Amino acid sequence: MIIDAHQHVWDLVRSPYAWLGPQVPQWNRTFTFEELRPHLVRNGVDATVLVQSDDHDGDTDLMLEVADRHPEVAAIVAYVPLDRPDVAADRLAQLRKDPRVVGIRNLIHDIPDPDWILRPDVDEGLGVLERAGVTFDYVAVLPRHLEHVPTLSERHPGLRIVIDHLAKPPIGEAGREPWWSLIETAAENPLVHAKLSGVYPGDRESIQPFVDRALDVFGPGRLMYGGDWPISTAAGGYDQVFEGLTAALSGLSDDDREQIYSATARRFYRITTVPSAGAVRTTS
Repeated sequence: MIIDAHQHVWDLVRSPYAWLGPQVPQWNRTFTFEELRPHLVRNGVDATVLVQSDDHDGDTDLMLEVADRHPEVAAIVAYVPLDRPDVAADRLAQLRKDPRVVGIRNLIHDIPDPDWILRPDVDEGLGVLERAGVTFDYVAVLPRHLEHVPTLSERHPGLRIVIDHLAKPPIGEAGREPWWSLIETAAENPLVHAKLSGVYPGDRESIQPFVDRALDVFGPGRLMYGGDWPISTAAGGYDQVFEGLTAALSGLSDDDREQIYSATARRFYRITTVPSAGAVRTTS
């Protein structure tokens, strides 16, 4: 079984999506699950985790509706405003009536202040997640973001955190620091996981050192595959990115690959119901 633990849908009429616009023409349109589905079928993906694309309730509502139409959506990482902990608690309580809502994410990388996650109000919001037993997808794109993971781990020892996109390793750049050291420090907390997603351009030669580093510090049992569609359309598309990661993992045992492609996501997100293997392909 393969679970894609990180993919998106968005509808420009449903949410503001302030990060979209003419400056990113490759993504400045509506992307539907129906468009993604053939890629899942071709690559043998059986289930997906929908992840929020906007800090807005409309985006979460869209994901819920998509999941209603597509049973291969096994889980949803939604949005609540972490900087408004009372509102976050009320909204999360409402969302958690649906067992598919397993985690929360905020678009931290779009906030100018790289220390936003440490603010007292946001810290209280993270406490809401910790007490509710839901996960936190952490979008770390700057070294400063990654530096904060040990602090978050110390403040919230029961919070399960997954670092999206390996915190954007410096693929194709001259040096590997500070990412190389910071990702090791972040991995010291056994509740911190990471997604092998967004590792572009997707060819094996360029991503192999960073995939190997992730395997060294997290191990297969704390790594999960994510296709990052439709962002991946700007890096060759779903199929090319999947092929590159598959090649980078080809030296692993079957058991280790099973962890990355399915078991880790199931444990981390506590996914209990997934389509039977081949269901996506059979019903396509």
